[in-house]
Amino acid sequence: MTKDSARPAPEGAESRWERRTEAPLAAASLLFLAAYAVRVLAQGLPPAWRTACLALALAAWAVFAVDYAVRWRLSGQRLGFVRNHLLDTVVLVLPLLRPLRIVRVYDAVRRRHARPRLALYARVMFYAGLSVLLLGFAGALAVYHQEHAAADATIRTFGDAVWWTCATLATVGYGDVAPVTPRGRLVAVGLMGCGLALLGAVTGSFSSWLLQVFTREDDVYTPDAGVVTRGDDERPPGSASPGAS
Repeated sequence: MTKDSARPAPEGAESRWERRTEAPLAAASLLFLAAYAVRVLAQGLPPAWRTACLALALAAWAVFAVDYAVRWRLSGQRLGFVRNHLLDTVVLVLPLLRPLRIVRVYDAVRRRHARPRLALYARVMFYAGLSVLLLGFAGALAVYHQEHAAADATIRTFGDAVWWTCATLATVGYGDVAPVTPRGRLVAVGLMGCGLALLGAVTGSFSSWLLQVFTREDDVYTPDAGVVTRGDDERPPGSASPGAS
């Protein structure tokens, strides 16, 4: 192997920008979620503090808008960038999904430090679990914000919103509490879709992992032959190799 073939491919401008902005964007995600949570839950805050929380949330959203515009400009793909980054585009329109970027940053940090990566099935279940926590908290905030002051609302407290979010993400749907406002129901539709997708990802990964384990056990021990095989090179005593004639 020559030195040129062993040398890594040069890093593009968009990749360099993403690498340098990972930590600031993750901090902006947490700042946005914290500012929105304080504004929604702390109803007794003075108007000046509520205005400050709104300003922080808008500033965080502006940071993500600038990041999206810079990445679009550096990619040179024009409309192709939107098609190839649908999740980023949706997150730009729905700022409450911003904290999901933390999942991407966590994986990037693990790769940068060259740490042993989890198996694919474990990573899917871990990231799905982290996404459920972030989406659940953001969804509970959003539905509580829209529902608690409605005249015929059943979601009156943040605890009610958390309970409803857990039941919705788990696709259980007890029906004891439910959103009644148009915006609250729109949040519900989004959470239902996310719940189905995340539940399918976790269930599919767990099922594939079980099949892999059972297949490996069948390869190691075959009851009919009464022998243990630990690889292609180990064969029962007295058996000929595949190449023997």
